[in-house]
Amino acid sequence: MAERDNNQDVRRSVSSDTESPKLSDLLDRGWKIFEKIDGTDEPLGSRAVQLKVKEGINMLMEASKMIAELNLFSRNEELEEIATADLKYLLLPALLGALTLKQTSQDTRLDIVNTARVYFMDFLLRCKQYDVSQFELPKSASENDDASEHERSKTKSPHSQPDLVTMATQRQAKIERYRQKKELEEKLSDVRRAVDSGQADDEVTRDFYLLNIRRWITVCLEEIESINQEQEILKKMDVLKQSTAKQSSLPVRRPMKPFILTKGAVQAQVFGAGYPSLPTMTVDDWYEQHRKQGALPDQGIPRRVALEDDTDVNERDEEKKEKDAENDTEDALLKARNWDDWKDTHRRGYGNRQNMG
Repeated sequence: MAERDNNQDVRRSVSSDTESPKLSDLLDRGWKIFEKIDGTDEPLGSRAVQLKVKEGINMLMEASKMIAELNLFSRNEELEEIATADLKYLLLPALLGALTLKQTSQDTRLDIVNTARVYFMDFLLRCKQYDVSQFELPKSASENDDASEHERSKTKSPHSQPDLVTMATQRQAKIERYRQKKELEEKLSDVRRAVDSGQADDEVTRDFYLLNIRRWITVCLEEIESINQEQEILKKMDVLKQSTAKQSSLPVRRPMKPFILTKGAVQAQVFGAGYPSLPTMTVDDWYEQHRKQGALPDQGIPRRVALEDDTDVNERDEEKKEKDAENDTEDALLKARNWDDWKDTHRRGYGNRQNMG
């Protein structure tokens, strides 16, 4: 352990001589670019502002690579073990996420918010490891999707009631974050003047960076909450765009021209003679035209299925006719036998009393 600490001290001393000035310069310039963009009155979508956003992102990303190569932070360290000059590098992911959200490309908006969320979560995890402040980590993206699905299923239920306790807890957390943010900003304004003047000692400088880190914790928690809501909206918009694209790809039928529908050719000639500009059509012509276009109701059935259905119907009709014929034959034979028996016992004209007086 002692050997590892000695190696780390040597690496930091070397980096302070060779790499730290450049690393510090990249962070400071990227930080100033963000503050300038965040307070500008120019439209965020203007070309000049977007070029500045890209420049700041590139600087901070280069600084992040250098920090990863130097292995500047370790999980085995405590917050007090981090040098004052190195504390400000904890802000890199937060600044990267904030600058990423300044991009205004609507085509890649979902990718932008997803990337910014990763940066914010990286910053919050590092702050949680060093126990910089007491806060609860937001849920991951998958956990957030499951929670949203659960909330939607509860909303669909007719007997579901809103979770008033959860809503009250979230509201109280927002109020507490807002109070902490305002309190930290007031303290920062006092300490910043001493740091900017160049007369701040190591303790004041360390307090300045810690106050910035704690302030950015509240900012990142608010931004992640907004990102979660925006992600849901963007996903629904993507689904809507895909369904609209599928509908537009379907073939569009040409609208039919108005015409007079008649019962026969003679009636068509009568109507057509008085109104030469308005076409006429018989019922048979109309049916034939729609049959060719495949617009008749029965033409939506596949031909193979229709033929099978017709075959089944014909077979059933034949079986029914055969059964009826057998039944008719048996009934006729029985009736003839009964008639012969009746004639044997009754003479001709028996029962005919119509002309009797």
